[in-house]
Order: sequence, then C-alpha cells, then structure tokens
Amino acid sequence: MPPEPPPGYDHLRLEREIAITERHRPPNRRPRFVPEDPLQFGAQLARRLESARALVAEDLDGYDARRLLKIVLRDGESVDDLRGIPGIDFLSRENKTVVLAFASEEGMATFEARLSTLASTGQATRAQLLYAIEDFARWTPADRTGRALREQGFPPDERFVLDVELWPEERADRRARMLENFRAWLGEAGLDYLDQLLQPSLVMVRVRCSRLQAEELLLEHRDVRVVDLPARFGIARELLSVDLGQFPIVAPPDPDAPAVAVLDSGLTTAHPLLAPAVGDAQGFVLPERDGGDLVPGGHGSFVAGLALYGRIEECIRTGEFVPVLRLFSGKVFRDDGTDETRFVENAVDEAVEYFVREYGCKVFTLCYGDLNKIYDGRHLRGLAYTLDRLSRERGVLFVVSAGNLMMSDLPDDLRQEYPNYLFGEDARLLDPGTALNALTVGGLAFHEATHGARRYPDTLEAVPVARTDQPSPITRCGPSLGGAIKPDFVEYAGNIAIDRNGRPTTAGLSVVSLDSGFADGRQFREDIGTSFAAPVVANKAARLLSALPQASPELLRALLGAHAQWPQGCIELLDPQRNAGGRELLFKAVGYGRIDDAALYRSLDNVVTLTAEERISTDRHHFFEVPLPDSWRAGNRRERTVSVALAYTPAVRTTRLEYRATRIKFSLVVADNLDQVTTAFRANREDGLSERSTNRWISSEKRNCGTLQVSRWRFRGAIGRRRLFVVVTRQDPVWSPVRDQPEAYAVCMTLADRERAEARLHAEVRAVLQARARLRARA
Repeated sequence: MPPEPPPGYDHLRLEREIAITERHRPPNRRPRFVPEDPLQFGAQLARRLESARALVAEDLDGYDARRLLKIVLRDGESVDDLRGIPGIDFLSRENKTVVLAFASEEGMATFEARLSTLASTGQATRAQLLYAIEDFARWTPADRTGRALREQGFPPDERFVLDVELWPEERADRRARMLENFRAWLGEAGLDYLDQLLQPSLVMVRVRCSRLQAEELLLEHRDVRVVDLPARFGIARELLSVDLGQFPIVAPPDPDAPAVAVLDSGLTTAHPLLAPAVGDAQGFVLPERDGGDLVPGGHGSFVAGLALYGRIEECIRTGEFVPVLRLFSGKVFRDDGTDETRFVENAVDEAVEYFVREYGCKVFTLCYGDLNKIYDGRHLRGLAYTLDRLSRERGVLFVVSAGNLMMSDLPDDLRQEYPNYLFGEDARLLDPGTALNALTVGGLAFHEATHGARRYPDTLEAVPVARTDQPSPITRCGPSLGGAIKPDFVEYAGNIAIDRNGRPTTAGLSVVSLDSGFADGRQFREDIGTSFAAPVVANKAARLLSALPQASPELLRALLGAHAQWPQGCIELLDPQRNAGGRELLFKAVGYGRIDDAALYRSLDNVVTLTAEERISTDRHHFFEVPLPDSWRAGNRRERTVSVALAYTPAVRTTRLEYRATRIKFSLVVADNLDQVTTAFRANREDGLSERSTNRWISSEKRNCGTLQVSRWRFRGAIGRRRLFVVVTRQDPVWSPVRDQPEAYAVCMTLADRERAEARLHAEVRAVLQARARLRARA
C-alpha cells in the first residue's frame, strides 16, 4: 500500500488572467561614451587595429582563413546586435570587458574603412559600436591558459593529459569540420587524441602531450579557446566509520512511486537499506561499464542513501527507514581518480538519455565538483553547459553541489578567518555548480560537538568553527554567470572544529549516510561535503512528484524556491542590518536559503501554496492576480507574507554575448484593477506602476540574473481594496533561435498568515478562486 499523504491540503491551481499584452520596446540606449574629438578617436583606434592585425598573424592557422581578434569594450558598455558588420563573427563575451571575434580580411577591411571615415569626417556607420571599443588585441597564450593550469602549472610527467576547449561554432557542419581538422592536426603534430565532446556550444578534446607541445602548439592555435588540466574530483575523504546498529527489513516503495536518479561513482545495490528501492544501476564509464560502488567508503552509495531517505540521522533517531522513492544509479565517474581518458560529460549525457528513456526519470542528482574548474567569471563551459543543455532537451531537473574547499585550502587560523575566506576568488563555485538551469546546493553546519566533546563534556576537547545553521566552513560561494544567485539553496554539509592541539577535525560534525562496506558490519559512516547536501534537496524535489506527478522541472524548482528562507544562523553571522554588504554575502553563501518543508508538500491552514504552469511568447506580459481573502486584507497589524517564485529553462549558447537565449522575469505590483496594470505595462510602466519595494526580500535586479527567481513581501496592517498582481514578462535577444516559440515557465505563490489564531486561510483562498471561476464562466 502507498504511504498516507502528509497532513494538510492539496496545493491550489492559479489561473492566469485573460489579458495578454505586448511589451513595447524602449528606445535604443545612447552609448555611454561619446568622444570629444571623433576624428582623433577614429585615428587612434585605427592604429590600434593595425597593431592588433600584426599580432594575430602569430596564431597557428585554424580550420579556415579567419583570424581571431580580441575587442576590448569600455567598462559598462554592452553591444546587443553586431550582425551588421560583414566578415566579423562575434563569438563570446569572456568577462565584463572583452568580446572576441573571428575576422576575415573582408571584415578587417570593413572595420578599417569605417574607422578611416570616422577619422576623416567624424562620422561613420554604426558609430555607437566604434565608441564602445577601447582597444583591439590578440587572444594570447595567457588567455588560452585555464585557471587550474595557470595556478598549478604543467604536470611533472614527460607526457600528461590536458583538456582543450575549441571555439564554438553555431553551425553543425562547421563544428564537425573544425573538430576533424583539429584531430588531424593533433596526429601530424604528435599529440595523442583520447576523447572528445561535440555539443552545440561546447567542443572539447582530451589530449596527451609534452610540455613543449602544449606551450608551442596548443596555446598558440587559433581554434583553441582554453587549455586546462582535466577534471579533479572534489570529494572529501576524511572518513570515520560509525556503527549505528541494525534496522528492520525495509519494505520496497510503491511501484508507481516517483524516481530519483543518482549520477555518481556507482552503487552498492545489496545494501539492506538500499536494495528494496533500487530500480536499476548501470555503469557508463568505459571500458568495463560496471555500475558497482567498488571503492571502500564509496561516494555513490553515501549520496544514494541521502537521495532516497533525506536526512539519514532523522531516520536513525526514529528507527524508521521508509523509502517513498524508487532509486536509480548511473556510474559516471570512478571514485579513485584513475579515469582521465573520457569526459564525464559524455557519460552523463548517455546516463540521462538511458534513465529518461527506460524509466521516465525526472530528478537527477550529480554530486561532483571539478577542483580544476573554479569559476572565474568567464563563460560557462564543461559540465555546467552540458547540464544546462540537457535540462532543456530532456526535460529533467539536476540537483548539483556547490563544491568543497579542501582542508589544504583552508586558512591556518581557521576560526579567526571564518567566514571571510569563503568570499575570496579561490572559494568560488566549482563546475558544474554554475549551471543556471540546475539547482545548486551549498553547505550549512549543523553539529557543534565532536565525538570527543560529547564523550568528555566537562573538558574543552574542541571548538567548532561554525555554529548551527551557519555556512559550512568548506562550502563554496557564488555568484554564477552575470551575477546569477548561486547556490540556489543550502543544506547540512558538515562542520569543522579545532581540537586542543590546534588541529582541524570533522569527527562527529559531519553528515551521516550509508556505508558501502556494510558487509564488514558498518551500516553507516559520516563524511563532510556539499556532495551530501545536494541529494537531500533532490529527495525533496522528487517527493513533490507524489502529490504532483505531472509537475514540470520548472514547477519543482519554483515550489522549492517559494519555500526557502535564509537560516537564522546565517543572518546573525553576516548581520545585514549592521553590515552594508551583509545581504550580498548572504546571496553568495546561501542563495535563497534552506527549504522549509513544513508546507512544501501540502498546504496548511495558515500557509497556502498556489501554482501555475504557462507558456509565453517573446515581448509579452502575463498577469496573475494574487487571491487575497478579506481576512488577509484586514491585517490587524499582524505580519502576513506573499512569496513568489518563477522558474524557466532557457536554451543556452556559449557562442553569443548572452548565454541565455530567453529572459523571463516577474514583478509584484499593487493596483486598483487589472486594467490599470495592463495599461501601465503596455506602455513600459509610463504611468509609474513599478514593483512594490516596501518590505521586499530580494529586488528584481538581483533575482533576474538567474533562471530561478524568488522574492517575498511582508505586509502589516490593512491594505483595503487594493489588489496584488504578479506580472510575468519575456524578453529575448535579437539573435535568439527560439524567439518565435512559446517558452514554458512556472510560477508558485505562497500566502502565509502565521500570526492569526485559528487561521483558515486555505479554505478562504479556495473560496476566492472558486468565485473567480464562476465570474469567468458567466463572462
């Protein structure tokens, strides 16, 4: 028999208002910089272009005759549509100031002609583009050197493995031709080809070479974007086996229960707490394709226990292990660091295709962090791009970890430096934690007392670095691309204490889960890392499918976001009331916060959740009226809240200045009626109707950078007959390949009236919705 649903009520369906308005585009922005003397400016820029042309000739030839040109934009400038210049293909914005272009001789000549005209007449075609340019340069070997290679240097071996990312091409035939040409060149130059990735915006080759070949060939090749060290797993290995006894035989979940798929180092399918729930376990690592978790203390089985049960500690305390999910496992990397001949992206792609096709899996967790890919603010690449692409193509939700700081990365005076070191450049997210379409999970501390402190309570055995509900000392921080809020959420990942000898210890401060070595009598063990926070969020996402089996990944993300809030321990630590930068640090460390599941799966009498899934065309607005009952409007000085979350899964491209092909955002406005809102938004808010900023948690400017957007509004006192509306707007860049296609999104609202005794908010909101439905039917 399936388990009884938790107490509460079904979430309510929110209907969109009939009005759909076209968004009028604002006039083109004037350039920020206009030279005082256009003639002199044109002459100087022409000289810089001539110098750059001589430098780019040093590149080794690529697969066609184009040359690679680096264009440095002035600070604060953006260039939205550059297709009007023939012969110049703008490929990527690598950071805030640099745009790259392949330029043919025709393109170079066109640029020179326009600069010459500007220098002689003070006017030129598309002069605003020329004014935005500060300099021209070459994409140098230093530019081609990835962060890990730059910081760690070349391996000491005579021949070693490197990952080479090539410049992406939008056309499939050009990508294939570039890759074929590059592989042939590798053979001629004596470099060994090992593996490749060929995706729409990601082309990579894994090679084995010498240092001389890397320096004189790879780093000088025109078609090479970045050369870096291969992936290095960010798995904490500080283990302490614990014996927590035996538990009763576990009953299998319902055959129709939702599924959660773990992509990790394999699974010990015979573990008595896993076996009843395992639907399939496959290996996708060549050549053996074994799906087992073969390393003692295996990472995959540890993650799988958390994905299946959530917090294992709570199960141990209650003595109940009741799986409500079906478990699937795909082995996509080894847990011993030996697999460096195949890209993990290929294994992930193959695994997702298999589990979606065979079992309809919708929620995947991937607790992998590449320590050689610390996010540096440039383009998203590697596994992050792959997950963003698969999220949309396969219609799945990925839950990934933010990545860990290793013990050797931590400052010597850990307690004194905590938490400041978490916000340094070296503590930024690991790939794939930057993925915009996935959920990224950072770490919180929970336990404060080590095993020794609990054993000897009268002595000072060790002092914890973090307190309960503060950021874990090993978590990594955001943001992601363009300032997108990452991590999205946080969960418990472990703590560190300093013992009486000044040494760090995690014993008794970690996360408890299943031990793959159960045959030796160890059912459980403990470990520390954000790898063990992510599967708990994946568990919550998959459990939502029990009540909402048809929910899209967008709706799952929105539901989780609407129920997240900053932990009190993090607020007290970073103190945004006293520290002007505290709010920004909270976004970087904990994102939207920890998910409160008290009303996540079922609405309560005082907390009501409403959901909507829609599709919107570009340059359009959708409108939703928040269904406020009279009791909520009256207020009586008690606090009420409205939370709104929006999620969508845009197409992504690394070949464009903007990574997202679609931008969707929302605003919450207060108005007298729907006509007032539609009129204002049709005219780009010329009537002065803007988002309510009073008692707002997160501004629209901050949240709009990501594809999961959340905010919350607090209300005290009565609001009378005024009405609340959520307005959803879609805007696409001119290059977007999906401009003519409706884009799916989900909106979730929660109304909370926790201070009202004997609240009946769910029944009241439902009555408002029913009254509206009757009015629509009569209309």
